[in-house]
Amino acid sequence: MTRVLIAGYQHETNTFAPSLADWAAFTRGDSFPAFVRGAAMQEQLRGINIPVAGFMAAARRHGWTLLASCWAGAIPSSFVTRDAFERIAGAICDDVRAALADAAGLDAIYLDLHGAAVAEHVDDTEGELLARLRALVGPGTPIVASLDLHANVTRRMLRVADALVAYRTYPHIDMADTGERAAELLARRFKAGEREPMHSLRLPFLIPLNAQSTWTEPAKSVYDELTALEREHATTLSFCMGFPASDFDECAPMVWGHGPAAQRAVQQLYARASVADQWLLECLEAREAVTQALRLAEGASMPVLIADTQDNPGAGGDSNTTGMLRALLAQGAGKRFPGQVALGLMFDAAAARAAHQAGIGAELELALGSAVPTFTGQASDAPLRGRFKVIALSDGKCTLTGPMMTGLTVRLGPSACLEIDGVRIAVVSGKKQLLDRELLRMVGVHTEQMRIVVVKSSNHFRADFQPHASHVLIAKAAGPMAADPADLPWRKLPAATRRRP
Repeated sequence: MTRVLIAGYQHETNTFAPSLADWAAFTRGDSFPAFVRGAAMQEQLRGINIPVAGFMAAARRHGWTLLASCWAGAIPSSFVTRDAFERIAGAICDDVRAALADAAGLDAIYLDLHGAAVAEHVDDTEGELLARLRALVGPGTPIVASLDLHANVTRRMLRVADALVAYRTYPHIDMADTGERAAELLARRFKAGEREPMHSLRLPFLIPLNAQSTWTEPAKSVYDELTALEREHATTLSFCMGFPASDFDECAPMVWGHGPAAQRAVQQLYARASVADQWLLECLEAREAVTQALRLAEGASMPVLIADTQDNPGAGGDSNTTGMLRALLAQGAGKRFPGQVALGLMFDAAAARAAHQAGIGAELELALGSAVPTFTGQASDAPLRGRFKVIALSDGKCTLTGPMMTGLTVRLGPSACLEIDGVRIAVVSGKKQLLDRELLRMVGVHTEQMRIVVVKSSNHFRADFQPHASHVLIAKAAGPMAADPADLPWRKLPAATRRRP
């Protein structure tokens, strides 16, 4: 029997963000499945659109025996604490030691990694984890991993692992598929008895998150080219556009491949991806975004979407700034379209709790949202004080049905729909990027009934929202995540990489 140990560690670190990823962030189970270890891991994660579930399905077809270690994931934020990383890495290493001590032995390791996690004490945590595991199993035992499209892939990661493979979609709808690709790379590694040739090239600039969507150009064509080159060269290729808010020396996009013709294929894909000016991005200031949305909504049969990208909790924001809400109210959006303008998700546990205490139909005075530190050194807009009406209540438990993380149940705690001046706000007690329409439906907000919807997201909303929208606008309201990475106060990243494309 081929015995493969499986484990997962998922965090995307915005080193400029205000909130740390402590141990509790990995155990809450709000935006990601809660930390799980042992046999329960396979039961809890099977059938969800995440990489480890795809790997498990492929492993069953290959007839491999899976040894479940642990899986840990937390919503993007600032640094992973030393305590959290050492607990997770320690659990995986302990389980590898136990497998090696078993008479049946250990034939390989698969890791479901993000690739852009930075800890308080280690810049390249995935490289560190891979190195610790390599030291335990020796040079001959295969280690393969799947990565997020936003991984900041380091030389150490590529050197230590036998093979790495990344998502090809943003929004990430191919997560389980990527786990299956990792299983096929492992099967090839078993068959060959040695590592395949690998080649990599790093892009010399950062790509803004909002320019990375594979639903739009140029990313769409770059990944089409990746697929064509794979067929032409019989090589498994990956292009990580990187997470452009992790301040360490290897934060940058990377192209790499595994296979006999890896060098030629990687060079060709690099030539297509590294044309700098194709990645230029234009964003609207908050007020201008609302002005355009109001104009477009007049004649639209479906809602206009505005991405509040600088407060995206999927990129280190806390989903609690009020800049976009203030812009809607200042221009009378809710008065022009009463009850047909919505914003979410607003993370404010105190406001949600007050709504539950007051009950549906009640009106209450609140200070909604928070002023948080931003990359500019200034705080975001102050909490919005006003009189809000409670429209709907929910326990915050919701199973996602959209293309991303299909089947995952999130638990966001007491939640509510509050309304002020005709604008409806989905308020929750846990942090979650608005990437699935079910997250609004749970508090009675149905996008098909809206004229304007502000989503605290950068691109992931597109998978479930864009097919049901008339227009998409990208807005910049004050928040922790810079729409343009050149605006960030970098300290460790080389100056040559900080430049705009």
